[in-house]
Formats: sequence, C-alpha cells, structure tokens
Amino acid sequence: MSDPAVTDIKEIAAPYRRQILLQDVQHESGLRLLRIRIREGRRFTIMDIDGPTAEALAAALGDWSRQAGSAAILDDPDAAAPRGDST
Repeated sequence: MSDPAVTDIKEIAAPYRRQILLQDVQHESGLRLLRIRIREGRRFTIMDIDGPTAEALAAALGDWSRQAGSAAILDDPDAAAPRGDST
C-alpha cells in the first residue's frame, strides 16, 4: 500500500503563535479526507475527518464566529481582550 496523496489547502496563523494547516488527503482506495494539523510550538495535533464531519465542523465554527463577533476581533485584536466593568 502506498502513501496517500496529500495537498495543502490552507495555512492559517492562529493566536499565540499557533499554526493550522488544512490538507486534502486522497488514498489509493479512493478514500478522501480532510487533515487538520494544529501546531503549538513543537507539539502537533493531527486529525483526519470525512466530508460530513467537515461540513458539521464548518457549520459549528461559522455559528460560533457569528455569535462571537469575529469581524470586530479580526479588525481590532484588542477587541478580543477582556474588559473591566465600567460601572
């Protein structure tokens, strides 16, 4: 059995010097998975997921992002910082 064909899709710089790499993994058998590689310093977390799982994850991430107000955070990193009580 040969190694699967792996193609980088997207690299994302995350907070606290973390890196997220999304890869398309195609096995000789025809199985196709999305590989999520998260690098935190020298430590890696690697997870391969199928299409339906990727769709569910994408929906959950999108829902969270909309609720968290990610546009403001991306435009102004200080917007994500906790704020003291102004009363």
